[in-house]
Amino acid sequence: MKNLKKNKGFTLIEIMIVVMIIGILLAIAVPNFVKARDTSRKQSCIASLKQIDSATEQYAMENKLATGATVTSANIAPGYIKVMPTCPAGGTYAIGVVGTAPTCTVALHVLP
Repeated sequence: MKNLKKNKGFTLIEIMIVVMIIGILLAIAVPNFVKARDTSRKQSCIASLKQIDSATEQYAMENKLATGATVTSANIAPGYIKVMPTCPAGGTYAIGVVGTAPTCTVALHVLP
């Protein structure tokens, strides 16, 4: 009986197949992560818009302001909202007037 020396290790084909499988998994996973991040930013922005709207309405009721009166972030920031929120997607908020919903400069970030 001959003493055969067996090489241990992976062949080039096996390594290529593993790399290809990892590439396919990444091609599937990365777009889903990007979409989840964008959805999370949108939902966080909408929650901030609701908070700003609530603070604006509360300020208007306590100060007996009519619909259409102007409210600024300086009016609501100290007493009705602790800190003026920022959009996680980099947009800016506009409060507007009493009776209208606040807006964000990022598309699709609107109150329902």
